[in-house]
Amino acid sequence: MSSWKSLLLRIGEKSPDYGTSSDPKEHIETCFGVLRRELEHSPNEVSQFLLQCAEQLPHKTSLYGTVIGLLNLENEEFVRKVVENTQSNFQEALDSGNCNRIRLLMRFLTVMMCSKVVHPSSLVVVFETLLSSAATTVDEEKGNPSWQSRADFYITCILSCLPWGGAELIEQVPEEIERVMVGVEAYLSIRKRVSDTGLSAFEDDDEDVRESNDKDFLEDLWGRIQVLSSNGWKLDSVPRPHLSFEAQLVAGKSHEFGPISCPDQPDPPSTISSITYGKQKHDAELIYPQRIRRLNIFPASKTEDLQPMDRFIVEEYLLDVLFFLNGCRKECASYMAGLPVPFRYEYLMAETIFSQLLMLPQPPFRPTYYTLVIIDLCKALPGAFPGVVAGAVRALFEKIADLDMECRTRLILWFSHHLSNFQFIWPWEEWAYVLDLPKWAPQRVFVQEVLEREVRLSYWDKVKQSIENAPGLEELLPPKGAPNFKFSVEETSEGNGQHALSADLRNMVKGRASAREMIVWIEESVFPVHGMEGTLNVVVQTLLDIGSKSFTHLITVLERYGQVIAKLCGDQDKQVMLITEIDSYWRNNSQMSAVAIDRMMGYRLLSNLAIVRWVFSPANIEQFHLSDRPWEILRNTVSKTYNRVCDLRKEILSLKKSIVSAEEAAATAKAESVAAESKLSLMDGEPVLGENPVRLKRLKSYAEKAKEEEVSVRESLEAKEALLARALDEFEALFLSLYKNFLNVLTERLPSASKCVTLQGLKSIHADSMAIDVEESSAMEVDDENGRPKKSQLNGGRMSSVYNVGEKEQWCLSTLGYLKAFSRQYASEIWPHMEKLDREVLTEDVHPLIRKAVYCGLRRPVDGL
Repeated sequence: MSSWKSLLLRIGEKSPDYGTSSDPKEHIETCFGVLRRELEHSPNEVSQFLLQCAEQLPHKTSLYGTVIGLLNLENEEFVRKVVENTQSNFQEALDSGNCNRIRLLMRFLTVMMCSKVVHPSSLVVVFETLLSSAATTVDEEKGNPSWQSRADFYITCILSCLPWGGAELIEQVPEEIERVMVGVEAYLSIRKRVSDTGLSAFEDDDEDVRESNDKDFLEDLWGRIQVLSSNGWKLDSVPRPHLSFEAQLVAGKSHEFGPISCPDQPDPPSTISSITYGKQKHDAELIYPQRIRRLNIFPASKTEDLQPMDRFIVEEYLLDVLFFLNGCRKECASYMAGLPVPFRYEYLMAETIFSQLLMLPQPPFRPTYYTLVIIDLCKALPGAFPGVVAGAVRALFEKIADLDMECRTRLILWFSHHLSNFQFIWPWEEWAYVLDLPKWAPQRVFVQEVLEREVRLSYWDKVKQSIENAPGLEELLPPKGAPNFKFSVEETSEGNGQHALSADLRNMVKGRASAREMIVWIEESVFPVHGMEGTLNVVVQTLLDIGSKSFTHLITVLERYGQVIAKLCGDQDKQVMLITEIDSYWRNNSQMSAVAIDRMMGYRLLSNLAIVRWVFSPANIEQFHLSDRPWEILRNTVSKTYNRVCDLRKEILSLKKSIVSAEEAAATAKAESVAAESKLSLMDGEPVLGENPVRLKRLKSYAEKAKEEEVSVRESLEAKEALLARALDEFEALFLSLYKNFLNVLTERLPSASKCVTLQGLKSIHADSMAIDVEESSAMEVDDENGRPKKSQLNGGRMSSVYNVGEKEQWCLSTLGYLKAFSRQYASEIWPHMEKLDREVLTEDVHPLIRKAVYCGLRRPVDGL
């Protein structure tokens, strides 16, 4: 890398590029000196790289703005082009809805204004353009209020710029910025308050009370700006390096920022209803999502004593680093641990990372990324961060009963993965009291599922050793993962007939018999004697046992003898029997059970409808609140069906681009061929070739091949579109089946609507019948240092705890939670079928809690708009 690029990248850091200096002023002067010389050789490359740094290392934006301000004193033309390029990039970001780019370019524009590069009035014009668009969007008559998320985003961008340049704007253009502030306040008065319904990590049933008392994200940000304004715009978290060069920068020429325009919002639906409004609102929120939803998991006494705006700025820093350095985990952790702020922020950092990990409907990146970042931060800050992470785990564990089911699953997967990187060390004795809780209590189920996932990442004896300080928890360990083969040597004499058949089948596999030979043998020797159930039992159990040694063995068996299974299980009833056999064989290993079912679905040996039917069979229904086993299989099934749709859409998009290229190539080849033919000339009444005949023939050949290629691509596109239509029909059928099964099982078990219409009411039904020892619970102590519960001296040193939600009620809570989670995760595919869903599933007589779970997941208004 060129030295000037390295200087730009490492500005403000402790880096060999800057010697022993860590003074930002010296860094700016050094970088400016090198860039000034480099501009003589490659100004375009410098401009491009400088803008790239400003966008992708936004916590250094003020440093880059100051460097540009100094360059403006030496080379106004270069800086004018930087401003023009910024304007061009900004307009492009607005048109494409690139939220991060819009926000960061506005910040960059603000710091350039502070360095006298951009005229403050130009910045105000940008603010007013966004403000005007936002106000129009939420106007009931002229706009489209369903796109309020875009309007809110624009206002958020304006407000988030003010910490970086509010003081300068107030000083230089006080009347203009005051006009903007009045406009923002007017906007806040006409917009609708945004509810977190369906996207909050914690269940909050009393929605009306929460909406009336709590501010939403934008209102909260406005309040922080008000506090900052009253404090004279003084902030510790925003570096202001331009002040060190103020005497020089004041001589620079301020450039005008070109005009920008906001894209028009889509037209409102012709017929306004909760469905049409909700669908457009959903589409808008996909493009302009809220960036963070604070968990607030730490008590106020534990979080750093920060000014409201400092907290917001540090959150912005952390989220930017997570976003732009997602491919460099070590670098990401290093930047997160060394933000340019003069105060500690470990608790805020942990809460911000967990807010992203548990973000609904899905995190910005794969959960594994956040796991790795947390691991690297624990290693980078060994004296501080591990304890903070442990405190976050304890805080979330205390509230696990109120945690959304999707978030609960993510937390289990993260925690088990995290512990596997630290020798599975955890003070399990703190949680030993869960053994006193009923088997359906969320805390007990959480511990059980974490241990099960740990076994997958290690081995049973290792995990057992890790809980030696709480040996009672061995009760929650999964069974050792050995297969449950019905026809092993230990079988009783009653099974000898089938045992012999199993042995024969195994010998056929060893002898490399073909699938056809095996099918003939089954039809002639097995099925007539043992019937379908017995045949299926022997064949499936034996083939699974042959493939049980490893994942590769399983794949080999399925590829070689999948036709045998397909022949036996041609309809849904037989496929349900097949799944039952798989689950029976792997009853001691939920991971292998899920893998085997997933692979068979991949080979089209199992249909998704058969898997849904099996998941909702009586034996599995009784496990809904006790184990993740059936839910894991259901998640895999829906995910695989959805991924088929996504893959086909990507292939179709690629083919459409290929068609454009093929059309252009065919047109070019045709034009060249025609041009060559046109050069035929007449001489003495006879045509004479004006072109080389060989070249003319070659050009005609090229034109024909290009046309054939275009036709071939079009045929491929038609085939893929037909497959997509089939996949979408399959997905629709899957979700209708899924919803109907949820409806049936929940309707059977939910208390009547007259007794219970809220989750809080559902939780309290059983409370009166539970024995609650008030004195014992009041004797429980809490350690002030880290929030961990101390061991009670009662009950042999183990904390006595009571979970006062009954089993039936917990079953309903868990199942409703999963219904909401599925609705939320696949909302984009469900919305187009909303009318059919209302007509066939969510009828007028459906229980209000079922309707609410679906509507919350879809973020659909419950009562109209």
